[in-house]
Amino acid sequence: MSRFHALTVTEVTPDTRDSVVVTLQPTPGEEELFRFSQGQYLTFRRDFDGHEVRRCYSICAGTEEGALKVGIKRVDGGAFSCWANENLVVGESVEAMPPLGSFNAPIEPERARFYVGFAGGSGITPILSILKTVLAREPQSQFTLVYANRQVSSIMFREELEDLKNRYLGRLHVIHILKSDAQDTELFSGRIDEEKLAELFETLIDPKDIDLAFLCGPHGMMETVRESLEAGGVDTDRIKQELFKSDQPGRLPPKLRPEVVDGKAKDADLKLTIDGTTRDIHMEPGETILEAAHRNNIDAPYSCCAGVCSTCRGKVLEGEVEMAANHALEDDEIRDGYVLTCQSRPLTKRLVVTYDA
Repeated sequence: MSRFHALTVTEVTPDTRDSVVVTLQPTPGEEELFRFSQGQYLTFRRDFDGHEVRRCYSICAGTEEGALKVGIKRVDGGAFSCWANENLVVGESVEAMPPLGSFNAPIEPERARFYVGFAGGSGITPILSILKTVLAREPQSQFTLVYANRQVSSIMFREELEDLKNRYLGRLHVIHILKSDAQDTELFSGRIDEEKLAELFETLIDPKDIDLAFLCGPHGMMETVRESLEAGGVDTDRIKQELFKSDQPGRLPPKLRPEVVDGKAKDADLKLTIDGTTRDIHMEPGETILEAAHRNNIDAPYSCCAGVCSTCRGKVLEGEVEMAANHALEDDEIRDGYVLTCQSRPLTKRLVVTYDA
């Protein structure tokens, strides 16, 4: 069975001058496949002149909205994002995998928690889904969003955020920080750096009150936020971060192979399970699990091939691997044996891996 399913475009709404919100409808009978948790994403597939392109976009709807929506910001040279912004129309069919991702935390309706979200640019998309879900399903919780953009015109979901502030008076607070446009308060102008975060934590947000923090935006900025939160006393396990790379062109490179970390990667005998079927295959020296699967005509899932998403996540049941890069898996997932198969090479002669865990 194909991992990709047809979705019908029911609405395409311009948001900013270089982004659109796309509403999608699953095929009748497949609605349950596309039931999502807040903060998850969809992996899309499309052929451009004989080149298959896969691209991940976060769901921007809350779980209670009864709709499936993604926000797509145009990226210079991005095949999929440019097509979606310029050519995608209502009635068109697109292919997508069911929702994936663990950028969230369980909803606990009886609790009163204080959430903080830090977003930069289109990194707002999954945080918006989290924010809306929390406010709808945890009626005693509060959420503060710190949202960084270049200027007012580049703020995605600006009107929707204002509507949400009015709907959840006293529970939702939005702090816009703009790099180029001047604001009345200096705190809200410029870049998010250590100095600005220190002032935010001194005047508007007490890190000691934070129950959960969600970070999604340019990697350098979000690393600074993470470090400042930890320095302010927020435990690491209460900070969840989704890597955001705005420079991904959207086209698959002809043969991008992750760098070997320590030179120990070797050939191996791999027992690989996917969709309930197990295959025994031999891995060539230096080959990743994903490459070995595809060489043997196994339709293993993937998207970015850069260790950024988690579409290719598998679980090592026996043996050891090295990962060249990991920007998607949490520490507890790694402890449980999960790996990114696009980045993983064997360190043992025998390897048992499943995509079904």
